[in-house]
Amino acid sequence: MKIGELSARTGVSIRSLRYYEQQGLLTPARHGNGYREYSPLTEEQVRTIQLYLALGLSTEQIAGFLQCVLKNKEAFCQEVLPIYRQKLAEIDDQIHLLQNIKLNLEDRIRSILDERQIDDKEE
Repeated sequence: MKIGELSARTGVSIRSLRYYEQQGLLTPARHGNGYREYSPLTEEQVRTIQLYLALGLSTEQIAGFLQCVLKNKEAFCQEVLPIYRQKLAEIDDQIHLLQNIKLNLEDRIRSILDERQIDDKEE
């Protein structure tokens, strides 16, 4: 299938499909005229890439284990576990940072409201 058909079947833009190719996630056959030709299995491959992107993984991370995942559909790929753990640690760090930002904003709001109450009492 051509890139436009793959895009229509997966809902992934042609631009993204070309990017996946640049990142080594997809390797279509090339015709003499330069057109890309994708196998029917590429549709599943694109959906798998989308799944991992939705988990917040980078294309570099995905490239490290994608072939294992596609070959061993029923088995777990050991390459995935450290990446999952790393991503989970990143998310925990982001949550901690956001909680601190939230607390700071709440303190600022309380401070402003307290100042307003003092001003209202003085008038």
